[in-house]
Amino acid sequence: MEVTLLGTGDTTGTPTPGCSCDTCEAARERGVERSRFSVHVHNERTGESLLVDASPDLRQQFLDHDVDLPDEVVISHIHFDHLDGLGNAYRLFPEVPVYAADETDPETDESVAGTVRRRYDYLDTVVVEPRTPFEPFEACGLELTLVPVDHPPLVCYGLAIEDPETGAKLSLSGDTGYDIPAESLDVLRDPDLLLADGIVPAHLCEYHPLGGADEVDGEFMTFGTKHMTFEGAQRLGRDLDADETRVVHISHFVPAEEAFEEPLAVDGEQYVL
Repeated sequence: MEVTLLGTGDTTGTPTPGCSCDTCEAARERGVERSRFSVHVHNERTGESLLVDASPDLRQQFLDHDVDLPDEVVISHIHFDHLDGLGNAYRLFPEVPVYAADETDPETDESVAGTVRRRYDYLDTVVVEPRTPFEPFEACGLELTLVPVDHPPLVCYGLAIEDPETGAKLSLSGDTGYDIPAESLDVLRDPDLLLADGIVPAHLCEYHPLGGADEVDGEFMTFGTKHMTFEGAQRLGRDLDADETRVVHISHFVPAEEAFEEPLAVDGEQYVL
């Protein structure tokens, strides 16, 4: 299983357009980028490729990184920075199955799969395949399981991806606070690589209107209600016994002197599991 981090930033990315903050300037000077979130998973046994979330930056991500166009896609939730790149399916793919959860969201009265189908009903190439959380399914010769996480007010899903032949495992927390349901944690447990949502360090919680949440040992594991802090993401990795944890979905609000430290990911990182 070959994993490429196509996009490791939050909703505005780093550098953010029009922003001259120290972190955005440092990213420009270093020649690094955190575009909107997306992950490419290649099954070297079958030659197939899976895309996890369709970033609005999809076109440039595939131009910048030496990976194949996806054979199949999984969508974690309906926020634009994880979904709107799916419009690139027009004239790029002859047909692409798109997997998404089938649970009805009480906030929208529609499942993620239903929203994807409605928003892209004009694209014959997008074939929506609803899937039930906690029920494993196959895509690109790999076993996938969607699990609910904590990203209010919308439903959002983490994802476990396993190679049934090699035993390699990739877990993605999805956009979430630290308070992930225990049943979901059990599915995500023991990955070779965990991609954990962490938007800012915990000391920035004082600037959020809601502060921080899920305090452990005097530090907030959640920034506001929707995303983990860096500390929360790393603790989640320890909770899950991950061999390696990379923090993703990172904001440009991180102070420049902290923004490029380990284990914070940048676009283009590749892992062979």
